[in-house]
Amino acid sequence: MVDPLLLLKQVVHAVHPLPPEDWEAISGLWTPFSAKRKEVLTSEGSMEKYLYFVLEGVQRVYYFDDEDREATLVFTYAPSFGGVLDAMMLQQPSRYFYETLTPSSFLRAPYSEVERLMQTRRDIGDFVRKGVTQAMSGVLERLVELQCFSAEERFNKVLKRSPHIFKLVPHKYIANYLGMDATNFSKLINKQKI
Repeated sequence: MVDPLLLLKQVVHAVHPLPPEDWEAISGLWTPFSAKRKEVLTSEGSMEKYLYFVLEGVQRVYYFDDEDREATLVFTYAPSFGGVLDAMMLQQPSRYFYETLTPSSFLRAPYSEVERLMQTRRDIGDFVRKGVTQAMSGVLERLVELQCFSAEERFNKVLKRSPHIFKLVPHKYIANYLGMDATNFSKLINKQKI
């Protein structure tokens, strides 16, 4: 297995290369963390205290509306950052849940320490802003898919972008993420060789 900090460094530098002294400062914030399957890491109404870096497993961010309908908003998996980003960045109670779908391993950093470094080290602030901007870009792309694409087109986009989740994530969550009922999802998945 690749050294977790080396993997984190590769991902960080792909977003925004940091000078060695900034990497040294931010790399010291991360500690290993693991969670079992179906463990809620962040609950609606709680503060997001950590920025997560996913090493293993699949997680999801989801929401319940006033009628208790569930909406899966995003999946996270290695190697990427996770957590409820808006609650973390705004330091306000989360409107969403962050849950592991499989046993998961992470590095996590206290957001208070990340924020302190963002304020005192320009390149770290630039890295976080670029990372959040990339996440926002992904959200906008997903909104276009949900509003403009057919169910089959949405299915095919996710299959092309993240084929591995079809083997790791219960199909009911993927169908929910795609805004599809289980019957239509089953028809599409049965056409594919995954």
